[in-house]
Amino acid sequence: MDLEATPAGRREAMIRLLRLGGLATAAAGLGVWLNGRGRHLAAPAAAAVRTNFQVPAEAALPEMVVVQGDDPAHMARRAIQELGGIRRFISRGDVVVIKPNAAWDRTAEQAANTNPQVVAEVSRLCLEAGARRAIVTDVSINDPRSCFARSGIGAAARAAGADVILAEDRLFREVDLRGEVLKSWPVLESFLSADKMINIPIAKHHSLTGASLGMKNWYGILGGQRQRLHQQIHESLVDLADFMRPTLTIIDAYRVLLRNGPSGGNLADVVMKNTLIAGTDPVMLDAYAAKAYWDLDWHTLRYLHLASERQLGTVSFETARTRFVTL
Repeated sequence: MDLEATPAGRREAMIRLLRLGGLATAAAGLGVWLNGRGRHLAAPAAAAVRTNFQVPAEAALPEMVVVQGDDPAHMARRAIQELGGIRRFISRGDVVVIKPNAAWDRTAEQAANTNPQVVAEVSRLCLEAGARRAIVTDVSINDPRSCFARSGIGAAARAAGADVILAEDRLFREVDLRGEVLKSWPVLESFLSADKMINIPIAKHHSLTGASLGMKNWYGILGGQRQRLHQQIHESLVDLADFMRPTLTIIDAYRVLLRNGPSGGNLADVVMKNTLIAGTDPVMLDAYAAKAYWDLDWHTLRYLHLASERQLGTVSFETARTRFVTL
């Protein structure tokens, strides 16, 4: 597989690697840089109320890392190492919020929630780097206690030293998101008081958008009647991505829910891809995973098109500096 060919060739090679999944396919890309000439689109200046947790770009480092293996914790640690190490993202004394998808009362095997081993390892790394506190939280759709317990996220995060915060009415604050669609909404306080923000969505199907990835995971910062947002779901996703700009995004594609998302439930809809996709451009990561797993192109997936127009990131994943690793 010639990953240094034309941009079109790189694109197809990258897509095939994710679609096939497993360890053998990753070997073809081991240690390979895709030295594209594309550039990140500069994000517009954020309004004072917005939360921007981004770190400076590093030209010597990959923009995206794809790790394949059979140990999710080891994969998460290696992905962060390849991106420059945890201390690129976390400073001593930081309060770090780690945002998994913990929306559903499902087991890890059903792939509706983020893999608990990935959440735990990222929590552990943040604390090793000197973070004052690592908080794992989400605004679940089902009962939060059941979601965090059955998914395994709660126990794994606590064992790693993180604090798990379950959403309660008293913990929300009304915030003007200043979006084109989203105006005043209740936001869980943890997302407004952090020093750093790490987004760890799971890759899964969604009945309205086609895919639920990093940008869709920000629905889990909001309280209130979120179902109202479905009327303009693509526009609301971009408003949220504009408001919440993470330090780091890690897409959990260890198990992928290919159909009947976002809640899933049927193991027949789940496939093992043994993959994590990590980087600092959430638009790029979403574009890559959406194309590879659901053949959704940014030209037709409206929220990606809108995010690109708003200069929140690049959809041209084939031009990115990308490193592939197999473990």
